[in-house]
Parts: sequence; structure tokens; C-alpha cells
Amino acid sequence: MSLVIGFGPGPEPDGPRDGTRDGPRDGTRDGARSGPTGGHGGEHIRATTSLATGLHTRARHFARQGALHGVEITLAPWVAHQIFDASMSELADTVVDPVDVLGPGFRELTEALQAAPDWPARFALVDSALVRWTRSAHLGRSPAGELLGAWDLLVRSAGTITVRDLAAATGWSQRHLENLFREQFGLTPKRLARIIRLRRALRLLITGTTPADTAYACGFSDQAHLTNEFTALVGMPPRRFLAARGTKGLPSHWVAG
Repeated sequence: MSLVIGFGPGPEPDGPRDGTRDGPRDGTRDGARSGPTGGHGGEHIRATTSLATGLHTRARHFARQGALHGVEITLAPWVAHQIFDASMSELADTVVDPVDVLGPGFRELTEALQAAPDWPARFALVDSALVRWTRSAHLGRSPAGELLGAWDLLVRSAGTITVRDLAAATGWSQRHLENLFREQFGLTPKRLARIIRLRRALRLLITGTTPADTAYACGFSDQAHLTNEFTALVGMPPRRFLAARGTKGLPSHWVAG
């Protein structure tokens, strides 16, 4: 889950800007002065400077114009469940204004970030905000240990474990497990498993693993199954995605896509 804090061009940071110590890191974003817009397959999302997102079952594309300084924070779903004033199921597949889930104090943070003289000062402000949000978290919304264990099993299996086996590991019924996943993570175990399995497939394809070997390693029935699932979640076939990404060693073994 992502929290993108955009705060306008502001003062230029001192030093290099290639991700080194004094410049923007991987968490920094470029975007439009009016903020990024985008969505699933052309779906319109209103322009915004900052945004918070739940877990997504499909890729979301954002367009930009001009420049925008910002910081992106990746949150574990159970952390977002505690600090956001919203249900994770309501945030799934959506993009919202962070003010809606963190309160009006979020605007003060963006103003302070824009006024800060350099990136170390900005990162210090973000760290302080994270500590403040954590201290004021809804402690009653902490996930049960069994739920975190189920998440871990799902990730370690690369999305191949069945919901039945996952429920058995927790001692809960499948329905109870699905309800808890939806409430605290935003998605059911089955939908999360699709994302996790696809992410593994993407990593393998990017590193040059053949489509057939990737399909087998990730538990797809065949290459066509992998292509269909990739297209459904990403919005384009794997070969087109890899070509657009400029991936070296592009596999030439595609039967479809």
C-alpha cells in the first residue's frame, strides 16, 4: 500500500539527484504540478498532488506534466489498517486524498516539506510524521498473530497455497479467514494470491526466464494461462509489457501475447 506525499517543486535539493545520499531516493516521485492522474484502462482519476492507495488487483497508470517533488512510503496492509481512518476493503482498488484517511494535519506536513531547505530535513519530517501516526494508531485494530502468519504463508508459497490449506494453518474457517483478510488487508486470500504469483512471474520474465519455465515455476497450467492472467492484471500481454519496459534479453518464445 502506498502513501505518496507530493509538495510542489519547492527549493532544489543540494547535491546530486541520482538517488545518492543527499538527493531524492527511490521514494521520490516526479509528477504533474496539478498532480498525477490515471487509472485502470483509461479510468479517470482526478488530479491530485498527494495520494493514498489500498492494495490493487490491477495495474494503475499515472500520467504527469511538469515536475513535482514528493516522497512515497510503502506501508504493510496491517500498518495502514491501524493508522488510516478507513476500512481496508474500502481502499482496495482505489486512490484517495491522504487527508481523508490521515486528517487535516496531513496538509501541515506537505507545507513543512515544501519549506524544508534540503532532502535530509524532509526525510526527518517524514520520519517524525510516521512516529506520530504510529503513536496515535488504532491499537484495537492490530491483526491477530494467526492472520500475520497466514499472510507470511501466502507470501512464502509465492501465492500457490490454497485457501483451504491457509485456513487450516490458522484453525479458522475459510469464510472467517476471508472476512479477516478483506477487513484488515483489503483483499481476500485468493485475490492476494493472484497478485503475489504474478509478481513472481514478472521478476522471472524480467531476468530472462522463458515464458514456459516461468509458467511452470509459478504454478500456471501453461504459457497461455500465464499470458491471460498477466493481461487481466497488468492490462497488456507480457511480451508487450517487457518491450515497453525495454527489458534486455526479451524472451522470443511467446506462443500468445
